[in-house]
Amino acid sequence: MKIVAVIPAYNKGKALTESAIADAAGFVDAVVMIDDGSTDDTSSIPSTDRVIVLRHILNRGQGAALQTGADFALHHLGADVIVHFDADGQMRGDEILMMTKPIVDGDADVVLGSRFLGAPAKDMPMIRKVLVRLGTLFTVALSGIRVTDTHNGFRALSRHAASSMRITIDRMAHASEILDLVKTKRLRYVERPVTISYSAETLQKGQSTIKALMTIKDILKKKVVG
Repeated sequence: MKIVAVIPAYNKGKALTESAIADAAGFVDAVVMIDDGSTDDTSSIPSTDRVIVLRHILNRGQGAALQTGADFALHHLGADVIVHFDADGQMRGDEILMMTKPIVDGDADVVLGSRFLGAPAKDMPMIRKVLVRLGTLFTVALSGIRVTDTHNGFRALSRHAASSMRITIDRMAHASEILDLVKTKRLRYVERPVTISYSAETLQKGQSTIKALMTIKDILKKKVVG
């Protein structure tokens, strides 16, 4: 099976993004990195033989970047499995095989990473932990899908699942939309414990409390307006 990592990046910095790309590249057949309108040196990362760099002229948000990457991986690379992997250095490439195994074995269509299964998230700030827990309860209440970590960006999708989904929420609320699609499309899913590491640099490049509140607003807007 051909496994392709899709990595969205917006102003993560060239060094941090290239490190994440190299980490993922060791465990997949190809990497698609989407520069989502970066204004820093992230925009200077070039394509290579195994790393295809796509660019949004304007910053559209992580949901839009993931959809751009999925479209390319499916239609141009013939991906059998797509892995969503962040550019901020918080995820571990050596966990990709564990995340993709249920799909490769034919046991699931979607594999969702969770910070709350297995060992606790490393150095996760208390305010972030509270927000994630509240976001999980909020999403579960709205979607009815039972998961332990709704806004973990580490996930794997089979070709069938990725082809069935169309992410229409451009910003961070896309994670809740994906769960809604898992339910409405009746896709088989499992959760797997993943290691998410927090440092001063990754926290600075990651999602802020304000962005978390904007995510809730986008979820409600999608539910009410459609």
